[in-house]
Amino acid sequence: MNLNLATTYLGLKLRSPLIVGASPLCDDADSARRLQDAGAGAVVLRSLFAEQVPAPSLAAVASGSHPFQEYADYQHAAAPYLRQVSLLKQHLSIPVIASLNGHQRVAWTELAPQFEQAGADAIELNFYEIVTDSNLAADAIEAEMLATVGAVAAAVNIPVAVKLSPYHSALAQLAEALEIEGAAGLVLFNRFYQPDIDIEEVKVRPVLHLSSPEELLLRLRWLAILSPKIRISLAAGGGIHSAADAVKALLTGADAVQLVSVVLRHGPHVLVTILQGIKQWMTAHEYTSLDEFRGRLNHARSKDPAAFERANYLRVLRSRIT
Repeated sequence: MNLNLATTYLGLKLRSPLIVGASPLCDDADSARRLQDAGAGAVVLRSLFAEQVPAPSLAAVASGSHPFQEYADYQHAAAPYLRQVSLLKQHLSIPVIASLNGHQRVAWTELAPQFEQAGADAIELNFYEIVTDSNLAADAIEAEMLATVGAVAAAVNIPVAVKLSPYHSALAQLAEALEIEGAAGLVLFNRFYQPDIDIEEVKVRPVLHLSSPEELLLRLRWLAILSPKIRISLAAGGGIHSAADAVKALLTGADAVQLVSVVLRHGPHVLVTILQGIKQWMTAHEYTSLDEFRGRLNHARSKDPAAFERANYLRVLRSRIT
């Protein structure tokens, strides 16, 4: 059986639905090439953080004359980042997606055109903001987010994806608003790394945990809810560790899945294993392309849409009690 694993994400034609998400995995061209050889459909560069690029000094950073070059982590500032985009475009045939992490509109609207000029096929905006100001209302935060996406999308001719947090009170409405503002796709979801407390030294300690398959469940629910409502692309980000995980995301409406933790744990060859598993599942269920089953279990098409709603909560509790 001739199986077609091609998909379209952000208007880009991908040979497979597996995208290697923002991480150090593409810090050098050889590593990125191994990901491509293993079957990745696209790669996302490690994020450039807005804090690394003070807005008044963007031109200086891009030219290489900013004081950041004195620091050990300067390789992650704008000028080297742009060079890395160009380098990967020279060595890869799959799409290269740049990533911006933060919430500063000025920094992003100035940097985004530079990413496009460097050859990026798309830009992923990773909104990561912990709001501690009690005077700042939720609607003001989302209004600024929408304005930022609109400004970045208007500043470039390449597609812009938005990596969202699940912590929004009306996520479906926000998704539709982001589509109107010009977002070409959404990545569900950003993973917030929570600090821990060191009780011996009495200080806050940063902690990094790789994802687990259990994190996928939240993504599946929102993929199923959002995929019938919006026309833009959807990607699952977080919790994809196997072919079964990828198939679940596709069944609920994902156009692609982003993988990081599983590749960090097992290396690029795990992509081969996951793709083989997807093919085996497709063969067993007599599918020849992703389009034949994508979204089959979304909220609109599922025979049991209540499974994605509050009714499922009640059902699970009753099953445990009885």
